[in-house]
Amino acid sequence: MRTDLSDSFGIDFALFAFNYQPDVVIEVCKAGGLGVLGAVRFTPKELSEALDYIEANIGGRPYGVDVVMPAKTEAVAGMEVGEMHDMLEKMIPQEHRDFVESVLDKYDVPKLPSGEESTRDLLSWNDTEAREQVSISLERPDVKLIVNALGPPPVDVVQQAHQAGVRVAALTGRKDHALKQVANDVDIIVAQGTEAGGHSGEIATMVLVPEIVDAISRPVLAAGGIGSGRQVAAALSLGAQGVWTGSMWLNTVECGQSDIMYKKFHEAGSQDAVRSRAYTGKPARQLRTEWTDAWDDPSTPAPLGMPLQFMLCAEAQDRIRRAGKEELMGTPIGQLVGSFSEVRTVAEVIATMKADYEKAVASLPRLSTNA
Repeated sequence: MRTDLSDSFGIDFALFAFNYQPDVVIEVCKAGGLGVLGAVRFTPKELSEALDYIEANIGGRPYGVDVVMPAKTEAVAGMEVGEMHDMLEKMIPQEHRDFVESVLDKYDVPKLPSGEESTRDLLSWNDTEAREQVSISLERPDVKLIVNALGPPPVDVVQQAHQAGVRVAALTGRKDHALKQVANDVDIIVAQGTEAGGHSGEIATMVLVPEIVDAISRPVLAAGGIGSGRQVAAALSLGAQGVWTGSMWLNTVECGQSDIMYKKFHEAGSQDAVRSRAYTGKPARQLRTEWTDAWDDPSTPAPLGMPLQFMLCAEAQDRIRRAGKEELMGTPIGQLVGSFSEVRTVAEVIATMKADYEKAVASLPRLSTNA
């Protein structure tokens, strides 16, 4: 599982692992891969604290940070966050607010306790906070990779990273989008197939990866539906220099899911990971629930744009989680969920993947060009 790209980062094998829990990032790094912390759930202050925690526990190993700087959003670049929040709140139609309450009422989801506040409803997928997150990350000597999860990162952000000696990667689901990333001087392209969790396109990994590999002269990471050594071997055979993984870490001890979510993972099939605009306003693959079904019904209000849809639903999702309403509880996740079994530690998952990879490579038939 070693490649030129993994060697250039000084890691033991070409596994890049995205997760929003610092403990997952730590354990991946300690096992020889490169963990990448998803920053969108953190305020800049919270991100700084999370990076302190990671660096206190990885012994100088390299790691990365993933931010979200969407090319198309209702948020305004450069606007102060509080002012932006107030502006965006006024853009949410009352019809949509009423629809949210009607779904919650249908399932008897209680209000939040008096005096308790919901989780932050404007995540850091706005230009103002994302840029601050980038600056915080680039101050860390062990951060060796900045990743943009949605669209081409701005040229000046790429230049800022390069000036700090940090490489930039970006996720894409189409060849033409990959070419735009390269035009912005992105160093590594993550070719993310439709199987992937979260924001994904419509092209399958098996088709997308070689298409992008052949189109550009930058290293490519394969993403989407990769959770075993066999799938890593397939990705490398398509020309990828490594794999970008996300969904597989949701089923680990360190990810700290609720018992309800682990149960739902184990009962789900691959077909239960659906692309829906219910979560963020952009098509994102997530666990199918009564909540996604309600939003995907053509007779109901159409989901709003980013970040309005998330802002609209943030308190509702908090209420759903607190009440433990299983039929409404979901999360971004890929089609890989259909293969989830017992909950294991990150170290156990990686050990199994490496053994599976070696077995897969050794078992490949000898191919001959002779007729």
